[in-house]
Amino acid sequence: MKTVIEVGELTKDYNGFTAVDHISFEVEEGEIFGFLGPNGAGKTTTVRILTGVIKPTSGKVSIMGFDLRSESIKAKQIIGVVPELSNAYNELSAWNNLQFMADLYGVPKNHAKKRAEELLNKFNLYDRKDHKVKTFSKGMKQKLILAMSLMNDPEILFLDEPTSGLDVISARLIKDMVLELNKGGKTIFLTTHYMEEANELCSRVAIINHGKIAAIDAPEKLKMRIAGLEWVEVSFDMPVDASDLLDLSGVIDVRMSGDKLRLYTNEPGRTIYQLVDYSRSNNLEIVMLNTLTPTLEDVFIKLTEEKG
Repeated sequence: MKTVIEVGELTKDYNGFTAVDHISFEVEEGEIFGFLGPNGAGKTTTVRILTGVIKPTSGKVSIMGFDLRSESIKAKQIIGVVPELSNAYNELSAWNNLQFMADLYGVPKNHAKKRAEELLNKFNLYDRKDHKVKTFSKGMKQKLILAMSLMNDPEILFLDEPTSGLDVISARLIKDMVLELNKGGKTIFLTTHYMEEANELCSRVAIINHGKIAAIDAPEKLKMRIAGLEWVEVSFDMPVDASDLLDLSGVIDVRMSGDKLRLYTNEPGRTIYQLVDYSRSNNLEIVMLNTLTPTLEDVFIKLTEEKG
């Protein structure tokens, strides 16, 4: 696989505070790479460095082989950015916002017109092309911002919290568009607070905490690496003392989850056998029994707690 983003020992200090602390990673061509972290972890600072908004204190970033410090213009010409905060001008129409982006990236006038028409149609905004952005809903505005980032037909797309604050239908639409763009060959660098979104979209994720990379891997591999996070959920026809179930071998913790008991265990198979034996010996009926694997959110919480 071809490396399109290469980050080496990247560091950013602010008056003695290290926001990004010697991080290194690579992004491969054609992948959706998730960049996750709690608030204040260094996530936004890293993205602002990678997109050329701010300069690092030290370290190296290359985009498609172009050094971001010495060849910043060439690097910026091949990326598109959807920032967390809207960069659309509310007093301009959708059409004029797209043409402004074309001018910014030096897209020829005739090509810019054709490209804008294609994107407005693709995002179902063509009938609103002459309306001011201030009249748009949040979902419509987010679609326009995504269209703006594509005016220069970038090879790499940076998406910073693209579905934040959107309703379920609008968020689903944006996610479908991200997958379609990726299928069409775009490499996507995605930051998100939504773990399920990262799990659904990303081929690999990096988790940053306190300015350092806590882990990088495919979501499923990250889940497998975190031991002791498997659990068994059980519900009986009568109330039971949760402390009784702590005596079962392999059980690390027992917690109530609604009307169910959740047993955290290293040995889910063995735990199930013991729960059946427990129900028989106590004249209980098992109403529900289910094994669950850890979610990406479980992994995220465990890693950020451990590194905290």
